Amino acid sequence: MRLPGSVRSLLSLGLTLKSFLNFRTAPGAASDDAATSALLQQAQDARRLRHNDEAGTLYRLILQSHRGHLGALRGLRDLSVEAGRWREALDAQQRILGTIGSTERSPETEWLAVIYYELGRAEVARANASAGLGHFKSAARADRLFLPAALALGDAYELTGDHREAVRAWERAAEVFPALPLLARLERAYRQEGRPSRMIALYRAAVERAPDDLALAVALGRVFFELEMLDEAADQLEKVEVRIPGSPVVHALLGAVFERRGQIREACDEYRRALQLGHAFDWPHRCEACGAGGPMWQDRCGQCQRWNTLRPVRA
Repeated sequence: MRLPGSVRSLLSLGLTLKSFLNFRTAPGAASDDAATSALLQQAQDARRLRHNDEAGTLYRLILQSHRGHLGALRGLRDLSVEAGRWREALDAQQRILGTIGSTERSPETEWLAVIYYELGRAEVARANASAGLGHFKSAARADRLFLPAALALGDAYELTGDHREAVRAWERAAEVFPALPLLARLERAYRQEGRPSRMIALYRAAVERAPDDLALAVALGRVFFELEMLDEAADQLEKVEVRIPGSPVVHALLGAVFERRGQIREACDEYRRALQLGHAFDWPHRCEACGAGGPMWQDRCGQCQRWNTLRPVRA
């Protein structure tokens, strides 16, 4: 008679536990290490087969005798992340950092930022932006370059009605990491406040700090255009066009500049080039982890599901 898969899994787990207990009663550390390695391998096999409950039980069993076992702790964290159990993920991640210690920026501090960020998002989704603020602050402290948390922190301040603190949060983050989504938030705020010169200074400073980031250079040209500084806009965009002639965004903006100037033939030529190159007029981004492309920034890559990996395409 063939047993159902769930029953076979329970029997297999029971045999493994019995084997582990037998190992535990044997003298010497070597046998204990062998049992732990066997349990860890079986947990990994269970995860690969998507038997997550079984894997979780095995990881917890390892931790009963080895509280700081990194393989088991990371396994529990990953299971919790996959299931969206962020409180459990936080507990596992804090134990990991307590075991290995924390450096200024490492994969483990990035994980801590991810978990706090998702905890904050959950609070905002429950219309509790004030509670979300604390989590976003913790995420930003864990990793200053974790862009999703920097954006969400300012957004949460705005939800609580504290516009001034929202702008300060974005400004502090932009000093460390002048990314387009941050600058867009600040541009919107300065526009609402009637501070056009601050908008220009914002992008000029960003371009000076990251001269190879053509997305920032194009954004500066767009701001010039929107402020009716047409000569400055044309000059800025033509400089970028020399460096990246195949950008539909650049040609579309140049077309708009020429049209505003009344140079209709030149405008039509630029629009035609933009249409021939494609219809994606947002600046494209690419995932640093898996290489997948996307039309705009997102907090997670749609392909590999990693957080904070999308960066503007530079050429």
